[in-house]
Amino acid sequence: MSRLWSRFGARTAAVALLSVGVAGGFYLGEDRETQQQGLTAQVGLVVDEAEYDYQRERQAEHRVQSAKQRAAEYQAKLRAAAAAKEAAERARQAEAAAASRKKAREAAEKAAKEAETKPFTGPIPASCNEFSGNREIGCALLLDAGFKIDQMPCLDKLWTKESGWNHKAQNPSSGAYGIPQALPGSKMGTVADDWRTNPATQIKWGLGYIEGRYGDPCGAWSHSQRVGWY
Repeated sequence: MSRLWSRFGARTAAVALLSVGVAGGFYLGEDRETQQQGLTAQVGLVVDEAEYDYQRERQAEHRVQSAKQRAAEYQAKLRAAAAAKEAAERARQAEAAAASRKKAREAAEKAAKEAETKPFTGPIPASCNEFSGNREIGCALLLDAGFKIDQMPCLDKLWTKESGWNHKAQNPSSGAYGIPQALPGSKMGTVADDWRTNPATQIKWGLGYIEGRYGDPCGAWSHSQRVGWY
């Protein structure tokens, strides 16, 4: 709309100039053709200047709009970058919290497992020489079976509870017999026929039973502590 008005104004000015020129020529008696050519040239100059001004204004407006658009795009990029940074930080915090919970859970599970597999307190014997009688035999056979000496305190507690390490101990109500309290006692005959009187035979059978069912003496002692038997 402003462009149309600009051109309209230029043409109005040209017509006005032409009217003045014609009037002046009429009264001055100058050559009308010469006057007409001069006025036409002047009108052209006025129109060109008006068009130039209009185009310059349009370019200035375009530059302003472009600058505003670039500024808006830049602000949008800043907001997007800030949002992405915030989301990444939230994800990092969530991951760190999950890792912390996992670590705490694993530590608790490890502690529980250690408590289950090592359900005893007190020093671990340096050697089997710290024991005597059937306990000393049991310690030696424990090592021969491939267990470490740190399992001996569990085995000692387990068979102290079951029979007091008495190779002739018999449960009158159940019939369980010997150091490991095998039920029935005749099971120990798979090791040797002297299972009734030989503590080594009973201990060998008992260690094999423990390994097959509980993995090691501490596993058997832990089970006995929970349920009362192994």
